[in-house]
Amino acid sequence: MRGAIDEALKCKEEGVSRAILFNLCGHGHFDMQAYIDYSAGKLTDQDYDEAELAMALAGLPSVKAA
Repeated sequence: MRGAIDEALKCKEEGVSRAILFNLCGHGHFDMQAYIDYSAGKLTDQDYDEAELAMALAGLPSVKAA
C-alpha cells in the first residue's frame, strides 16, 4: 500500500492523473512465498495450449455488458 500511496502523492505533486493498481490480499502466507520465489528468480513463464484456452473460454457463460 505504501508504494501506491507514494505514487499517488507524486502524481498529486506533479499535477498528473494516473491509474494506480495494487493487489491487497487478506492472507499474506501465500503471497510471501510467491514474493520470495519472484525475488530469487525462481518463477518461470508457463506455456499454455491455445486449444485448452479456447475450450476453457467456451465454457464461460455469456454476460451482457452494463
